[in-house]
Amino acid sequence: MAKKYGMGIIGAGMIGNFHARAIKGLPNAELISVCEQVPERGQKFAAEHGCAFYDDLTKFLNDDRLDVVTVATPSGLHRDVAVAAAKAGKHCIVEKPIEITLPRIDAILEAHDKAGTTVGGIFNMRYEATTKLLKQAVDQGRFGRMTFGMAFGPWWRDQAYYDQGGWRGKWEIDGGGAMMNQGIHTIDLLQYFMGPVKQVCAFTRTLCHERIEVEDTSAVAVEFASGALGTMACTTSMWPGHYRVIEVAGDRGTVGMADAKFIFWQFAEETEEDNRIRAEYLDFPKVSVGAANPSAGMTPDLHRANFADFLAALDEKRQPSISGLEARKAVQIILAVYESARTGKPVALQ
Repeated sequence: MAKKYGMGIIGAGMIGNFHARAIKGLPNAELISVCEQVPERGQKFAAEHGCAFYDDLTKFLNDDRLDVVTVATPSGLHRDVAVAAAKAGKHCIVEKPIEITLPRIDAILEAHDKAGTTVGGIFNMRYEATTKLLKQAVDQGRFGRMTFGMAFGPWWRDQAYYDQGGWRGKWEIDGGGAMMNQGIHTIDLLQYFMGPVKQVCAFTRTLCHERIEVEDTSAVAVEFASGALGTMACTTSMWPGHYRVIEVAGDRGTVGMADAKFIFWQFAEETEEDNRIRAEYLDFPKVSVGAANPSAGMTPDLHRANFADFLAALDEKRQPSISGLEARKAVQIILAVYESARTGKPVALQ
């Protein structure tokens, strides 16, 4: 009989609520508890989701029923709780970005490696049906020689978004702006399809928001390790916000993906499966996920798939598809973008 995992959430905000809803749909998991520093929010969360509430991290982690912790705190607070989870012998799934600097990420990975526990990240967009189809086409070599990749996140956030909470738009906690907070899913997908990034040359600006330290607009030229070229652009400055677009191209094919739809799917060597894919997935998105609101169009389904893979990895004694090391890749790219924008020079990724 497969193990049933006791799961707990650190952070009772918007994303923590998605985690709770995702966990409740897993047949091999049970939501045990939530840890939240703001008592009123934590108590409300616990009542709504039928779990225990802790405002003390040590007591939360010492619960013997707890096997897996999901981290849904502000980005720059991930390291401390993820390391504490490892020391308590708990497996850990950490929201994007897994942390905001490479040394902080490496501290998480080292702690779990030392403890013999598993750590994974959340890039739930990888579990979309269209993402899987596009990745399959890449792995099958259908694009021929890869020549170009594009990631575009033309999103919008109003000033009220940054003014709430006291931490949004701050380097110390948010770790960055449109690239790190909103665009990271799009950037992760680009490198997932195109392969490792060799170097970037970037511009970032704060063009339409006040009282924030981070960028709301970015434009990046990319060279991939394969020799292919590309571009990345992520914003929170483009009213009213539209769907994210990923484009992957080679000398034998081109595919454009807008949120969870394809806007084109073309290959030099066509198959019957291509006709089926176009019939089912070729369209413009009706709802643009996250374009103007962090939760617009979101459901817990993709988080649930992300969590399910992590639990399967524990059962099968393997690394999850989005391991901690895998989750590190997009952050490394974004930090190189920030360095290039700061120095005005291309930056190579080591």
